Amino acid sequence: MALSFDFSNMMAGTLPHGTGVTEAQWLGAAERFAAAHAAVHARAGDLGFLTLATNDALLESSLAVAAKVKGKFDDVLLLGIGGSALGPIALRTALCPPRWNELTPEQRGGHPRLHVLDNVDPATIGATLARLDLSRTLVLVVSKSGGTVETMAQYLIVREALAQAVGEQPAKQHLVLVTDPKVGALRRIANEEGIPAVDIPANVGGRFSVLSPVGILPAALIGIDVRALLAGAAHVTAQAQDADLARNLPGAFAVLQWLADREHGRPIQVLMPYADALRDLALWFVQLWAESLGKITPQGTSVGPTPLPALGATDQHSQVQLFMEGPQDKTVTFIAVKGREHEGRIPPRHGDIPELGYLGGHSLGELIDIEQRATAGALAARGRFNATLAIDTVDAWHLGALMQLFALATAYAGELYGVNAFDQPGVELGKQFAYAMLGRTGSEQARAEWDALPKPDPRWAL
Repeated sequence: MALSFDFSNMMAGTLPHGTGVTEAQWLGAAERFAAAHAAVHARAGDLGFLTLATNDALLESSLAVAAKVKGKFDDVLLLGIGGSALGPIALRTALCPPRWNELTPEQRGGHPRLHVLDNVDPATIGATLARLDLSRTLVLVVSKSGGTVETMAQYLIVREALAQAVGEQPAKQHLVLVTDPKVGALRRIANEEGIPAVDIPANVGGRFSVLSPVGILPAALIGIDVRALLAGAAHVTAQAQDADLARNLPGAFAVLQWLADREHGRPIQVLMPYADALRDLALWFVQLWAESLGKITPQGTSVGPTPLPALGATDQHSQVQLFMEGPQDKTVTFIAVKGREHEGRIPPRHGDIPELGYLGGHSLGELIDIEQRATAGALAARGRFNATLAIDTVDAWHLGALMQLFALATAYAGELYGVNAFDQPGVELGKQFAYAMLGRTGSEQARAEWDALPKPDPRWAL
């Protein structure tokens, strides 16, 4: 079990046309990284994601809920948005058999299906509730603040549907609230109504919370090996204690992306796994990287890379044309999976047809690996920055390791950019405007600001 990171194709010694991170830049960044590393790890008490992997009490709180409800429900319905939804979706996609919710109970090993409502589109919510047997459904309501407008709207609708389906009192046994240990509306509801609740530690932000009950509880409910998931994360956290950039994999990732952006004009950073199971990991990464690093510095400068998800080999037939010949403003980080060379043997047919005959005797695992290496080489040949993260297999240990790698890299990158990676002030004004238009108490100032905005000009509307 291991991760490896080959960033040769990011470096000036490999890339042609005078492009690439120079050795001097890399060595110069080592001192900057040492300061970033010290700043992050000095805040270990405030940055709860650093200790989630070894928080046994928190793990046991999720396992206790999973054990208590085992066999009682056919479906789990998770209500959340942002990190409260993207993490659980990524875990299900990566660590359950494909099309999990379409499998029979026997094929699922008796574990429930997992549905995630991550938006407030009424068509989606209505259709989901219409096809669920709510008498056999457990609902997880996930909001640290307990006031997230989208999740609370979902909750009110689903709570009413549960009450109508099974009765007001029995409905409480179909709910688990995942929220702050002490404050917020969900904690108040849990305390006043006796509804089961598990904690999101107060020092863990939403997009860094996948290894808390936000992700661990739904993962445990559907049979994922959560201990292995946390073990992989703990392995990366332990290795990242080393402040030497040459031995700190999350640090190397952060520094290379920062240098590519700030020194080489490549602010668009693509994550491209070559495995369908990791498709949603890339979407989870996008939120983590974008919401953490797109900020205004204390000096008033707007900074932050733009993350872009892609999937190999699918996006070789869509985005790679842009990566190859479009503006040289991108880096591409591939995630390669080893050990698949014997999977999906291709039968030898039509040997007399050149377009088919050469494929016989190879395998799909070999093909997807070759395509990843070929794409990396082609990009490098054109001076396009790219690197490859390789994992031995897609399993719980390696997924936990990848998620913690990216979380640590994000924290380091925040220090490199000179911003707080753990807040999101840029989304607050839109929230306040929404609260004001919905009539939430305390939003009067936001309402006045909204009303003062310029009205649409009919000259600029069609």
